Amino acid sequence: MAHKATLTIDGKTVELPVVEGTEGELALDITQLRAQTGLITFDPGYGNTGSCKSAITFIDGEKGILRYRGIPIEQFDRPKPDFLETAMLVIFGQLPNKADLERFRGLSGANSYLDENMRHHFEGFPVSAPPMAQLSAMINALSCFHPEVFKLANDSSFESAAAGIISKIRTIAAYSYRRSKGLPLMYPNSNLRYCANFLHMMFSMPYKDHVVEPEIEDALNLIFTLHADHEQNCSTSTVRMVGSSKANLFASVASGVCALWGPLHGGANLAVIDMLEEIHRGNMKPERCLELAKDKTSGFKLMGFGHRVYKNYDPRAKILKKTCDRVFAKMGVHDPLLEIAMKLEQLALKDPYFIEKKLYPNVDFYSGIIMKAIGIPANMFPVMFSIGRLPGWIAQWKEQHDEQSTKIARPRQVYTGEKIRDYVPMGKRK
Repeated sequence: MAHKATLTIDGKTVELPVVEGTEGELALDITQLRAQTGLITFDPGYGNTGSCKSAITFIDGEKGILRYRGIPIEQFDRPKPDFLETAMLVIFGQLPNKADLERFRGLSGANSYLDENMRHHFEGFPVSAPPMAQLSAMINALSCFHPEVFKLANDSSFESAAAGIISKIRTIAAYSYRRSKGLPLMYPNSNLRYCANFLHMMFSMPYKDHVVEPEIEDALNLIFTLHADHEQNCSTSTVRMVGSSKANLFASVASGVCALWGPLHGGANLAVIDMLEEIHRGNMKPERCLELAKDKTSGFKLMGFGHRVYKNYDPRAKILKKTCDRVFAKMGVHDPLLEIAMKLEQLALKDPYFIEKKLYPNVDFYSGIIMKAIGIPANMFPVMFSIGRLPGWIAQWKEQHDEQSTKIARPRQVYTGEKIRDYVPMGKRK
């Protein structure tokens, strides 16, 4: 069925084309609106604006659906989740065959080292420097050591750059953590799989390798996999905004890190831990927390429940809940914060108020408490989010650059300032 839309303004009627996505989503095409009417649309936060067409990720928040390249997110919950396989799917559009995956894995291993001169950059940061500030700065600095990124001439060079930054982001993250603790830097071990290698760089010592339990490695692979892309969120849109100027891949990704740094975006799982610590310090009972959360005058907010997009159960949270149970069972965790979290979850899932308003635990709730159990410090949570989201940023950058008709992003505004007035010399100003 063909869809049509018309707009009438001051007696003039124009027809607006309707764009339809593969899942039946409809959008008004307003690309000619200003030329035809002199009007622009006003949409703070872009909540009703489609900034691009994309074939990467599909979300239906009402039904709790998330798919990467058409594959439901639930199908990535396998006995041995593989983040690099997911990254290749998201970036290149197809699941890799065995040879392709091994090649990409080889590129990742070969590119895990940082140029030794980059170590001096870390020394220039204060020991207390925020990990996200270091991550963004060091990703940007990578282009100085890899000038080939300025001109990715073919698919092979792009694949090498993508594998390189996916690999090096772990090394940068681990180095920033080690330096903040005064620990010697650990070189990557390319014999280890992606997540095991990262945990090695985080927690090994020169005289003792960190032994990674399979359940922990699989949990981290799954956390990264479930964060690989999430449509046009703030950081992804930032990568596209910067990339629209033809900025290189590393610079565009670094801008995504900066956007993700904001507490309203990448800090959500950190907020969960902060809330649990506040509850623990105040000796609050989980039952009392739920009462306060339902009281709009209390000022208390239950973090990690509900989601701006999902009006149903976050499908990623369902998967992580099972992983959370496996990790805790394996580690025999006895942490008061984690015990509070589990009690809050149990109570909320049975509470009529939370059920009616569909305030289910979200992915940030479970990812935060899993990472705490693994030993990842809270200030590294947004960094972990960045590592997981990197394939999506790369895929969005590639999709945008492969589209020949892409224009530089240049939003309009509605000016509300002073009307024309004269400059007043200093001596005449009041």
